[in-house]
Amino acid sequence: MDIALGIGLLLVLITLGWPVGFAIGIAGTVSLYLLVGSTITLGLLSQVVHHATANYVILTIPTFILMAELLSSSGVAEDLMEAFNRRFRGLRGGLATACILAGSVFAAACGSSTAAVASLSRSAFPTMKKLGYDQGFSVAIISITGTLSILIPPSIALVVYGIITEESVGKLFLAGIIPGILTAAGYIVAVYVTIFFRPQSVPPLSKNLKEIPVSTAKGRVWPIGLLIFLVLGSLYTGFATPTEVGALGALGAFLLCIGMKRLSWAGFQQATGNTLKNTAMIVTIIFGALIFGQFITLSQVIPALLNSISEIGMSPLLVLFFVVLFYIILGMFMDQFAILLLTVPITYELLTNLGFDGIWLGILIIKTAEIGLITPPMGLNVFIASGATGVNTKLIFARSVPFVITEILLIVLFVMFPGLVTWLPNQM
Repeated sequence: MDIALGIGLLLVLITLGWPVGFAIGIAGTVSLYLLVGSTITLGLLSQVVHHATANYVILTIPTFILMAELLSSSGVAEDLMEAFNRRFRGLRGGLATACILAGSVFAAACGSSTAAVASLSRSAFPTMKKLGYDQGFSVAIISITGTLSILIPPSIALVVYGIITEESVGKLFLAGIIPGILTAAGYIVAVYVTIFFRPQSVPPLSKNLKEIPVSTAKGRVWPIGLLIFLVLGSLYTGFATPTEVGALGALGAFLLCIGMKRLSWAGFQQATGNTLKNTAMIVTIIFGALIFGQFITLSQVIPALLNSISEIGMSPLLVLFFVVLFYIILGMFMDQFAILLLTVPITYELLTNLGFDGIWLGILIIKTAEIGLITPPMGLNVFIASGATGVNTKLIFARSVPFVITEILLIVLFVMFPGLVTWLPNQM
């Protein structure tokens, strides 16, 4: 009864249009008050605030966002696209492959999906449109490629998952490497399967060779490569903690942009403004989710669920199937960070008690979030890319179907072979 009241209040507030962070926090606070009274509720609230603000890992969020925004607003990220364009100009559909590979490399230098989509929309779409690519297909590729930034380290989503579950952020970053590479490869396969069944999706090869220049003043890969080496090298050699790595990455991105004379004052203002806005949103949701998590713990819903599962005789794999299906459906209607912070306190405890690895589970949950970013009606990446390119969202959603199927197949692969996720972090 208590849990139904808390979730009901949360859904009412979200339906009324309240910001997600405030809705979760208020629902958690009211539910705690009704469950344990004012004295314990106030004590728990102060404990949550202290725990969150004293956790240095939370500082990783604004630094990684700032790094991504600096690279995006300065145009340094667009150099990657130009470099990969030249490399794959001799391949039919090569621009689509170049977009996915450039997005993968950019993801390894930032943790923001929105920044990645915005950068790829500016750098990839105009050339795709000029060459005669199907516009819905082009923007679908850009939208799905942007999701790699929440999987390939350094990922803000993995940092948030680590904060909520107290799993090692370093191990989560390592766990995202192999799935990230396989996911990018899966997207490329989906592109060529689409070309096989819908040849009109891409232009003839001769047009690629004619329109894409052999050389350009831009198209330098080394700045992003240097930044990736700084960020990931510092983390995996033990030179810096995840928090310190975020600061090093933001400083490195700033110095690179300044040194290359690619960062204007207006671009710097845009980058810092977006960083402050996104950080405030994410941290507010974290506070609210931690409060709601306290209510979940005290309501004893997890032991009740475990007992029910035991009595029914449901297998752990069947429970996992329903949890993944729940995440995919929920991702169609809610913000991915809100889903992560609202549900992880329940699903993490439930599934780890059933014997599943917490690091592996984090990657699986992030994979379901990728699907939510390109499926209606929310589809945040699709709406960002549509706004930047002017392409109708209905057309983009329709062309995203092969990538959604690819994501589902990859989830099945990681369930069947969990070592693909856990092998690298187990070496740490």
